[in-house]
Amino acid sequence: MTLPLFGPGQDPGPSFFELLRRTGLRPPIEAGTDVTQVSHGTTIVAIRYTEGVVMAGDRRATEGYSIAHRAIEKVYPADRHSGVSIAGAAGFAVEMVRLFQTELEMYEKLEGAALSLEGKANKLGQMVRANLGMAMEGLAVVPIYAGYDLRRRMGRIFKYDITGGRYEEDQFHATGSGGRDARTTIKLGYRDGMGRADAIELAIEALYQAADEDAATGGPDVVRGIYPTVATIAAEGFVRVGDEEVAERFRTLIGRKSAEGQTR
Repeated sequence: MTLPLFGPGQDPGPSFFELLRRTGLRPPIEAGTDVTQVSHGTTIVAIRYTEGVVMAGDRRATEGYSIAHRAIEKVYPADRHSGVSIAGAAGFAVEMVRLFQTELEMYEKLEGAALSLEGKANKLGQMVRANLGMAMEGLAVVPIYAGYDLRRRMGRIFKYDITGGRYEEDQFHATGSGGRDARTTIKLGYRDGMGRADAIELAIEALYQAADEDAATGGPDVVRGIYPTVATIAAEGFVRVGDEEVAERFRTLIGRKSAEGQTR
């Protein structure tokens, strides 16, 4: 294979995404796709707490009115101290996450230093914007990016629109088909100075309430042992919360709701 050569002003630099674009190695996406036959991820949330950020997402993907997947992953590590969660067209979203992970790894290897958290958020925004044509066809990808800022020593959350616009949220954000219900739940329960345990509990309750109101959002599947994905990002890095801990927190939540008469 012959390595590509770039003239002055054409070098893609340490950007893997730009390298693919300039060499044409990333195949174009065909327009006119039937969106009812494409799997869509649904609800994702992020909540800032004293030591970092909690990210969570349900596990359901839908095709129109049908359940396409019951255990899709929507929360991924982007690098050691940041994560990305996905909502929208599932196939394009997963591809975007993999490109983003490679982009950050390649930049750090070539430059000898990691991008700032804001720089990483900007890179993801460029990828979301590159998908604008397909978003106009109904195949949007709307991620949440969050991480632990080593310079500021705090967790930070970034949201996006379909044009790649990047906006920082101070406390929390939720998006996807159940995002409104999840945001309402978090807004009612959020308080400054929350610890890890309280933030995880609030994220779980937000997904539970979203699943109760939104048919496309999957709640805890006790029969199959499928529970939402939850992860924390703090000074020690991206850590996925164990399934058993998530299951136990859901059992506690459901027991409390049952005792309060809120399960009907």
